[in-house]
Amino acid sequence: MRALTWHGKHDVRVDTVPDPEIVNPRDAIIRITSTAICGSDLHLYDGYIPSMKAGDILGHEFMGEVVETGSGSTLRKGQRVVVPFTISCGSCFHCSKHQYSACDNGVPADNQDIAQAAYGQPMAGLFGYSHMTGGYAGGQAEYVRVPFSDVGPIVIPDGVEDDKVLFLSDILPTGWQAAEYAQIEPGDTVAVWGCGPVGLFAVQSAFLMGAERVIAIDHFPHRLELAKRFGAETINFEEAKTYEALLEMTGGIGPDACIDAVGLEAHGFFADNIWDQIKVSTFTGTDRTHSIRQAILACRKGGRVSMPAVYGGFVDKFPLGAFMEKGLTLKTGQTHVQHYLPGLLNAIMEGKIDTTFLISHRMPLEQAAEGYRMFHDKQDEVTKVVLKPGMDLSQVA
Repeated sequence: MRALTWHGKHDVRVDTVPDPEIVNPRDAIIRITSTAICGSDLHLYDGYIPSMKAGDILGHEFMGEVVETGSGSTLRKGQRVVVPFTISCGSCFHCSKHQYSACDNGVPADNQDIAQAAYGQPMAGLFGYSHMTGGYAGGQAEYVRVPFSDVGPIVIPDGVEDDKVLFLSDILPTGWQAAEYAQIEPGDTVAVWGCGPVGLFAVQSAFLMGAERVIAIDHFPHRLELAKRFGAETINFEEAKTYEALLEMTGGIGPDACIDAVGLEAHGFFADNIWDQIKVSTFTGTDRTHSIRQAILACRKGGRVSMPAVYGGFVDKFPLGAFMEKGLTLKTGQTHVQHYLPGLLNAIMEGKIDTTFLISHRMPLEQAAEGYRMFHDKQDEVTKVVLKPGMDLSQVA
């Protein structure tokens, strides 16, 4: 089959690789019909995530048709399914609490030592996202093996087009969980750092959860315009000082809740960000954390900070004193996708949530490397790239 493979920093290629096979009774094989490039895939593209190996198949946002099942799978051939990016067993201590992204069994035992050393406990298994998360082949391919297929995938009703439901795999539940973790109350003002896909879904979700005002922060004009479509006020951090603007917009109090949807590759010519970039470039640091620092400093006293953004290592200059003295609450983590799937699918079917607005480009899988380059280099005009295996070049949009 054809699949997008990682070969190093800024080096991804569509190669011919062996077809996946059933390994365990609960496995299923999915023929991919749609797969997307995620903002967190760019962390792999930029070489920030450790334990990648040349030839690893990328991709964790995908859906398709069931073509083969193991004896323990509850799926049937011919069903269309969206697959969560987290790989969860459904029966361990954490899964029993619906903390699916903390599953103890998603990462094979022989791969658990990597995350154990880095984070104190093994991570959840993830598709196409390094050997620290299990070394699983991802879904930017023609076919993929899905472990624990009786727990993860959600069956999509006939007649519902891929574009409407594809983002159930990751970014829609991630944006929803981000807003939920912000503990939004009616009348709240919520600030969202980053108007990428997760940030935009967090904006949409915050309003659905009762926020009176949402302030979206970015420097890409098109992304800020997308946030405005949902009723958000905006701050372009290249034209205004974010902290001062937030205080002015909230009567000197600060937002009730802050959501960091930027993560370890924060942009902007700020003193702390430049210092972080120097440390990353000289291998004395791992993450550029300007956005989470600013969210903590801007949030009102007694407020809530939600951090769906990906961070990978250790940070310094973290405003722990401000965090404590202001009495803030911080909640974060990978998304418990399986927990949210039924409710969000219903919301899409009822027309309460729109996801298709985000797609800017549709491309054949064969052009995946170009899709990565575009998403990386042209983030204002490229908001989401969806790859279609077998797509005719004449259909490119």
